[in-house]
Amino acid sequence: MDKKRILVTGSNGFLGHKLTELILKNTNYELCCTSASVNRNPQNEGYKFQQLNLIDLEGLGRLIDEFQPTHIIHSAALSSVEVCENDPVLCKAINVDSATFLAQRCKEQDIHLTFLSTDFVFDGQHGPYKEEDKCSPVNAYGQSKLDAEQEIRASGCSAAILRTILVYGVIADKKRSNLVLWAKNKLEAGEAIKAVSDQWRMPTWVDDLATACLLAVEKNAEGIYHISSDTLFSVKEVVEQVADYWNLDRNLVGSVTAAEIGQATNRPRKTGFVLDKAKAELGYNPTPLRASFERIEQQIKELEKQNER
Repeated sequence: MDKKRILVTGSNGFLGHKLTELILKNTNYELCCTSASVNRNPQNEGYKFQQLNLIDLEGLGRLIDEFQPTHIIHSAALSSVEVCENDPVLCKAINVDSATFLAQRCKEQDIHLTFLSTDFVFDGQHGPYKEEDKCSPVNAYGQSKLDAEQEIRASGCSAAILRTILVYGVIADKKRSNLVLWAKNKLEAGEAIKAVSDQWRMPTWVDDLATACLLAVEKNAEGIYHISSDTLFSVKEVVEQVADYWNLDRNLVGSVTAAEIGQATNRPRKTGFVLDKAKAELGYNPTPLRASFERIEQQIKELEKQNER
């Protein structure tokens, strides 16, 4: 069997790190990674890495020509809601133009594309959502991801679009935080924190998301798939679950409303996904929140051991 040649964009990102780790475990894959900054992954052997800004579409094209991927996983994105709102030109260049360019190249060169999208394509009024539900973003970030989805589908390339929600977990790069690690670290330090009580999500363990990307690669999946956990929590409830699992003081967790932090209109109130399609067509099986915490605890200990060596 010929090896699959996978190009991962955004390899310094949260998902990118986990994808690199997962892909390198499979001898049937050859890997090339690219990111805007120097390679920050401590696992830096066994694959090609090229520093590249996604705005440099000519450079991206040259990299594709040189590596000749069979599959591209496009995880790079400008994901800050505020930055996307304040800099629409940059938002379009990174989130839309790069995806449009990759889709065109994938169509021309018969490459399979896996594109990462978001629950923010929805307005949060009618969640949990199915793949075919009407999209209505309430911020520029969500709109840019929807625009990219539409460009990819219009290109006619072979593509799987994976929408996901509130990704959490642990990777070797300590600069990369997320809701779960933030809450754990703050509570372990005895700091009082506030979490939003009136936004609901189905948080996604990064390991599950990376696995879903490779399921899409293996099956050359086409279409839109919803990838998350299958239980709806308020953001505050997720933080309380963190406190309970690690035996931390739940009384340190206070409430704040979306309106109080300026998120009443620019974030969807309740998303969540119906996962039937991903389960049936990809074989996707989400990990429950508490079970993911058990694995995260193991991963933290493994990373600590590696750092001691």
